[in-house]
Amino acid sequence: MTEQAASGAVADAAGNTGAHGLDAQTGVSYGHEEYHGRPVSWVAAIIIIVGFIVGGVALVPSPKWWLFWTSAGIVVIGTLYAASIHIFDDWY
Repeated sequence: MTEQAASGAVADAAGNTGAHGLDAQTGVSYGHEEYHGRPVSWVAAIIIIVGFIVGGVALVPSPKWWLFWTSAGIVVIGTLYAASIHIFDDWY
């Protein structure tokens, strides 16, 4: 059987950045701010999702094409609304 390292010898060699190691001594140097988008962006996303759901329901029992194309219009309106509020600027 080979010799095993003494207690803590491997952890000290690896830098030990755990809860009791370097991070505990110096503190975390970065902070992650939680950001979930603007409420107006969520409204645009919900409009688009509702359009897709209504379009799917319109095709299930027997295709109701008028409802399908109406839902496609809802998706287009939601997409134009999302573009007008600059939804892609919500990225971190």
